[in-house]
Amino acid sequence: MSAIDTLWEYLAVGFGLLVLLGGAFFGLMRGRGGATKDLPRGGAPAGPRGGTDTIDRPATSAPADTLPPPSVDDTQVREETLPPPPARPTIETPEAPAGRLQRLRARLARSNSTLGKGLLALLSRGDLDEAAWEEVEDTLLAADLGVEATTELVDRLRTRLLVHGWTDEATVRGWLKEELLALVDPGLDRSVADSRVDGRPAVVLVVGVNGTGKTTTVGKLARVLVAQDKDVVLGAADTFRAAAADQLQTWGERVGVPTVRSDREGADPAAVAFDAVKAATELEADVVVIDTAGRLHNKVGLMDELGKVKRVVEKQSPVDEVLLVLDATTGQNGLRQAEVFSDVVDVTGIVLTKLDGTAKGGIVVAVQRQLGVPVKLVGLGEGPDDLAPFDPEAFVSAIVD
Repeated sequence: MSAIDTLWEYLAVGFGLLVLLGGAFFGLMRGRGGATKDLPRGGAPAGPRGGTDTIDRPATSAPADTLPPPSVDDTQVREETLPPPPARPTIETPEAPAGRLQRLRARLARSNSTLGKGLLALLSRGDLDEAAWEEVEDTLLAADLGVEATTELVDRLRTRLLVHGWTDEATVRGWLKEELLALVDPGLDRSVADSRVDGRPAVVLVVGVNGTGKTTTVGKLARVLVAQDKDVVLGAADTFRAAAADQLQTWGERVGVPTVRSDREGADPAAVAFDAVKAATELEADVVVIDTAGRLHNKVGLMDELGKVKRVVEKQSPVDEVLLVLDATTGQNGLRQAEVFSDVVDVTGIVLTKLDGTAKGGIVVAVQRQLGVPVKLVGLGEGPDDLAPFDPEAFVSAIVD
């Protein structure tokens, strides 16, 4: 083979290689040109179908039905899932004090049949001999009228019968009512200090022995005052009983009355009483009623502490009223207690509780004579409005009629 033939052979092989390389290059470029046509208008490559797209897209680039749900504020979720707030306690409207004693006459009449009906039966017999008069005296003494008052009443009745002679039962009943009313003394001032004095609230201190229902009486007294449209503050100065302050606060909440108390059991009662008067002054209340711990009259230390409570309060304001709570069922046994309390804190009025549970209605007369202060309030039942201002006429009528 000649040199020319060999040259042409090399040229043919080289040309073929160039054709093959050109075709491969042209195919590669066509593949890249097809991917470019599939690009979306935004210029970002489309994600695989059915796969998870990890590319952040503007909100405007996605269809409305594929937008994620709106975010919810965590605080909004918590507010919607919280339980509703507890309902505020309903404020009660106490019964008006006027007429309470009349409404409870039936109870009082049943409990005092010994003094009224029993005595009337004796006096209606006609001419009474000495034995009959002694029976009258025994009936009055059994009703806790007291020796002095009994002697006075019997002497007056004997004089009337001596002057007028025996008469009908209705007349004798009238005599008995008149004489008993005179002993109860309707002329005494039985009002309770409940109005502001010289630009300050009236201060009422409530005292008594254990078990007389003193804290309950303070709660009921608050209802009496609220029914008379008075702005009241309660002071829980009974710091020895764990439940006393809670009990008093509950009474106050029922009629919308604030209670000043200490959160520490055994706190100084004088300090609590002082704070109660201070709070009442700042609130411009009409009256502040202070509950004190029950104490035995023969415990000198406890009685001295009660005197301290009164003295500490008086550093800020005069004490306008000291109410002594007595259990009517104790009868004459309560009179010695009353004397000691009166000596320590100058009692100005008596509250007789449980008067509906005793036949000894004469205690009203006895305690007034013993202390020289009036019975101002009487408890005639366990209901919240069963504390009534004492009405002498209604009382005597209830036990005689």
